[in-house]
Amino acid sequence: MNQDIDFDAILSKYRSDPFDYVHIHTKHTGRVRFKVAEGGQVKGAGGEWHHLPGSLLFVLYRERNPKPIYSETFGEVSALRRELEGNFVEANEKVMTIKHPLTKREIIESILRRVLANFNAPERAKYFFSMDIQARIDKHGSRGVTIQPGDEVFTMSLMKRDIPVYYTGEPGIIHSIYFQPGVSVGHGEPLIGVCPPARLPFIQKIISRVKAEWE
Repeated sequence: MNQDIDFDAILSKYRSDPFDYVHIHTKHTGRVRFKVAEGGQVKGAGGEWHHLPGSLLFVLYRERNPKPIYSETFGEVSALRRELEGNFVEANEKVMTIKHPLTKREIIESILRRVLANFNAPERAKYFFSMDIQARIDKHGSRGVTIQPGDEVFTMSLMKRDIPVYYTGEPGIIHSIYFQPGVSVGHGEPLIGVCPPARLPFIQKIISRVKAEWE
C-alpha cells in the first residue's frame, strides 16, 4: 500500500488549499432569512459539552414558525446565495458554504482516513465497542488492541435491539476511532481506522512529517 500512495502529492494539495468546504443546506421547506454576509466569520458550537450554539446562519420560516440554523464549524462564509433572501425554498437546498481552515490535527486525521483500513458502519445506528474490546482498550489503549476478521468488535443499537457486529477487514491494531459511543453514525461512515503492524512505521512517518512541516 505504501507504494500506492503519493504522499508528496497529498501534502501538496493541503498546502495549496488547506480548507474544508462545508456546504450548508436547508433542512426543510420554508422562507429564508439570512443572518450572515458573504465573507463574514462564523464560529461553531462552544462550551465543554458543545451546548452553546454556533453563529446563527439563517432562519427558515415555515407556517410562521421560525427554525434557526446555526453553524457547526468555524470559518468564512462563501458562495452565499443572497438571491434566495425572503424566498420560499425546498428542503435540501444549498444556501451557502463555510470555508473552514483545517488545523494540523484535522489534516493528519484526513490523511489517515485515506491510508488506514477503515471499517464502516453497516447501518445508521448507535455503536458501542463490544465488552471484550472495550475492556482491552481500557487496559492497553486502542493502539494496544489487535483485531482479526471475525472478531466481535461492536454492538449496534438499532430499533431498540443490540446486534453484534463482526470485523471483516484485514488484521491490525485499532489506530483511530471515529465515533462516539451512543451517538448515531450514518450508514457507510467510518467507525475505526485499522493499521496492519507492518504499515505502522509508514503511518508514524506521515504523522511526524505533517507535524514537522505544517505551521
